[in-house]
Amino acid sequence: MKEQRAREILQALVQGIDPLSGEELPSGTIIQHADVLRALLAGVTALELSVARSQRRAQLPGNVGRAWTKDEEATLVAAFKSDEALPDIAARHGRTLRAIEARFERLGLLTPEERSTNNSFVTSPKGGIGGEGGASGSEPP
Repeated sequence: MKEQRAREILQALVQGIDPLSGEELPSGTIIQHADVLRALLAGVTALELSVARSQRRAQLPGNVGRAWTKDEEATLVAAFKSDEALPDIAARHGRTLRAIEARFERLGLLTPEERSTNNSFVTSPKGGIGGEGGASGSEPP
């Protein structure tokens, strides 16, 4: 079953409508119990979050989350040394700009201060993770 259809069914039930016939459900059904309604709403929310996550993931470059190969690193270093624009390098490698800069930093080609993206993996002085937004760790630096 498609997520959209599942969401439509759950929403109809939350509204007290039979999702197949479109008719109002009889009063006193289990659907009207508060815990059942909460569970249905939780299901709707979970489906919406899943769809949103899938849509965001589909917009990411193709190599997000894949390990770096030695050949890819060598190509990366050559591009850096020839002063290619970082967004162009990122696009060609199918990586995010953040991943490209993190890899350059790891290879000793870029300092944290030279990065245009925020390194959210650096521990802040208060012991938490620094930065805002950012990678979830799915793409190794």
